[in-house]
Amino acid sequence: MKVKKLAVVASLSFGLISLLGPARLIQAQVDKAPYPTMAPLEQYLMDRDAEIALARSAAPESISRDATVLVLGRHGYETAVEGKNGFVCAVDRSWMSGFDEKGFWNPKIRGAICYNPPAARSIEPIASMRTRLVSDGLSKEQIIARIKAAYAKNELPSLEPGSMAYMLSKQAWLSDREPHSLAHLMFYTPLMDSANWGADKPDSPVFQLPQFRGAPEPIDVFIVPTGKWSDGTPAPVL
Repeated sequence: MKVKKLAVVASLSFGLISLLGPARLIQAQVDKAPYPTMAPLEQYLMDRDAEIALARSAAPESISRDATVLVLGRHGYETAVEGKNGFVCAVDRSWMSGFDEKGFWNPKIRGAICYNPPAARSIEPIASMRTRLVSDGLSKEQIIARIKAAYAKNELPSLEPGSMAYMLSKQAWLSDREPHSLAHLMFYTPLMDSANWGADKPDSPVFQLPQFRGAPEPIDVFIVPTGKWSDGTPAPVL
């Protein structure tokens, strides 16, 4: 029995996820990069109310209804709704994926994500910084250099234990391939051997994302598909 492979182009937080069989994985490796440069900023923006609704759909309503909600403006993320439970919901864009991924500038990516309080304090600032640097027109190389410098100067917070996020939106667009979204939880850890999580092993429900991996953020990301969307309906599983 062939084991499915999870190839990940991580966004936001999440990444841009494709489920690829062996043949499709080979084809993906030879495809030309479809998004070589950043598109006009307008292509990444959304209607404000639609973005709030999409951001909230990342987590069950019992969590997202009291969360702070961020929306993308022309100069970075802005607070659209002040929350009261410590969670922060937003819609990641493509530049939250790995810098060497083909979808890094894909303007269709909409990664609805809700950070728990520890992640809101230590992971969301990374998303906000990347977004701000993109809005300033910096290149990938310049963004990487700025992030490295920010860590060197302690301008970005250290990863807090227990940092995780919900990505359970059936309306999200994480990949140009079918399925376009995957209901999953994300767990953020210091850099470590994926064997500590049993990640990517046959029949293991845990997968490691190449989203940060020290390039440049000193963080690893593991995901666990849930098989359930935020509204409780069944979602595809690996």
